[in-house]
Amino acid sequence: MLDQAAAPVTTDDAVRRLLRARIDDAYKLAMFILHDPAAAEDAVQEAALLAWDRRRTLRDSQSADGWFTRILVNVCRDELRRRARRPRFIALDPAAGAGSGPSADHADLAPALRRLTPDEQGLLALRFGRELTVPEIAEQLRVPEGTVKSRLHSTLQHLRAALDAERRSEEAIR
Repeated sequence: MLDQAAAPVTTDDAVRRLLRARIDDAYKLAMFILHDPAAAEDAVQEAALLAWDRRRTLRDSQSADGWFTRILVNVCRDELRRRARRPRFIALDPAAGAGSGPSADHADLAPALRRLTPDEQGLLALRFGRELTVPEIAEQLRVPEGTVKSRLHSTLQHLRAALDAERRSEEAIR
């Protein structure tokens, strides 16, 4: 007799529809984490392939969105870790400090975000990139809401410190 609990709830067609429906949102999330269009496309493609390979592990169609999001965030985290092991080259752009306003604020944010750990970047991507609530993040990451709140608090403190460090280093250059 076959165990009903071991049988997947979703079909290949359902997984295919899920992946197709999530492509745009997945790309936005990957862009928020990676800040690189080509890397974001690669991450979405890799996540879709992994999801397809792991489609038999999806037991509940209600959790399919969170399941795919976890796969994508993990792929992005792996990419951030690979980047951290590569040497970095800094290009000096004389026009970089010329602006002010929202675009200048956004320009300050990207280097500060890169100072965060991959886990912290992924958490911020879920909260502010995908605009998920704390309960939604807790459900997708399968952790208690209190854990999400404390991690968000800590991550935002780290982001503030990284922004301060970026501003101090910019002032030192001027």
